[in-house]
Amino acid sequence: MDNERLHKLQIRAWTMYDWANSAFATSVMGAILPNYFGAYIATEGSLTLWGYTVAIGSLIAALLSPVLGAIADFRGSKKKFLAFFAGLGIVSTALLFFIDKPEEWLLCCILYILGTIGFAGSLVFYDSLLPHVAREDEIDQVSSRGYALGYIGGGLLLLVNVVMIFFGPRLTPNLGEPNATMLWMRLSLASVALWWAIFSIPLFRRVQEPARMAEASEVGANVWKVSFARFIKAFKDIRKFKDLFWFLLTFLVYANGIGTIITMAAAFATDLGFSTITILGTFLMVQFVAAPFAILFGKLAKKLGNKKAITISLLIYAVIAVIGYFMSKEWHFYVLGFGVAMVQGGSQALSRSLVGKLMPKSKSAEFYGFFSVSEKFNTVVGPAIMAFVTQLTGNPRWGIVSLVIFFIAGILMLRGVNVERGVARAEEEDARMIALNS
Repeated sequence: MDNERLHKLQIRAWTMYDWANSAFATSVMGAILPNYFGAYIATEGSLTLWGYTVAIGSLIAALLSPVLGAIADFRGSKKKFLAFFAGLGIVSTALLFFIDKPEEWLLCCILYILGTIGFAGSLVFYDSLLPHVAREDEIDQVSSRGYALGYIGGGLLLLVNVVMIFFGPRLTPNLGEPNATMLWMRLSLASVALWWAIFSIPLFRRVQEPARMAEASEVGANVWKVSFARFIKAFKDIRKFKDLFWFLLTFLVYANGIGTIITMAAAFATDLGFSTITILGTFLMVQFVAAPFAILFGKLAKKLGNKKAITISLLIYAVIAVIGYFMSKEWHFYVLGFGVAMVQGGSQALSRSLVGKLMPKSKSAEFYGFFSVSEKFNTVVGPAIMAFVTQLTGNPRWGIVSLVIFFIAGILMLRGVNVERGVARAEEEDARMIALNS
């Protein structure tokens, strides 16, 4: 097999993991589980409880990410760690099928937290493979293609799930309502685990483990000692990469708004009394609209650059958050969902690829671990603030409008990132590491 064909197969296999894991983001984090939790498991104070649950799971994942990234870089075992965390997420998701009683709300929260840790942990190592799979001139497009496939894959399974939830109870009329609907919602959650497992296989078969790069002083040393030392050193070193460090801080800010909208939209709509069909229908629409827009933003970045394309997406998000305060009718939810679909994939894909440009490949998992901290804190601070504001005011509308500050601050901070200077600095570090290992 020639090198170019092998390269294309690796890209295709890498992007398929977006197709695989996005089912968790769509059905478990986004549409079905929050609605199931609020409607059948924790009917009192569900929005606040769910917000804190999301925050706890993301916080744990964020704290683990940098050290795990350091271990994976040192051992040259990104794929093994990806497999472990994907397995944790898959098993936890499958076990959600057995949650069918209100008194099991705590177990439901624990399984969701474990699933989030597995999902988020696997993405540290998945993202860290991007600079090794894609060439420098195609990294934006490959990242965007991954997100597009993720939206299509997650959307297809969500479509199947919607059909299951609304037509499945007719196949089990003897159970009566709400037991029949609960059964098919639980089966939908179980289908996510199966989908995630099956479509992860191409990555493990086709994508090669990147070559291990180690300092001379690390050869033969204890893995945990070296990994913690690498983590501490990476924490110090990342500040030497001025533009990478500033962009990670910038992303940490604006991603709080994005992550909160993604994970709290269904709970917010449920709290407003919107129907399950409206909530699931909107999420379904978002998946298929977001896919072409993710590709469009990849092309937009090629013409305008990452910074300008991301800025456009943040401006649209800010408008969405303001309009969300006035949302009162179910068709409003569809309109806002379309607005989110326009920018959701593009903003995430271009953020991921910009980090890939600004970081040295020799430290990809370590520094993507820090990116993961920023990425996972977007479902720590944001949902916690939204839950707190909702609890404080008794009105979820104030919670959604408070997200505007994240987008405006992100736009202002993004102006301080010098992409050209950051890329040059990363290339210097890679050249140094190649010289050491030659």
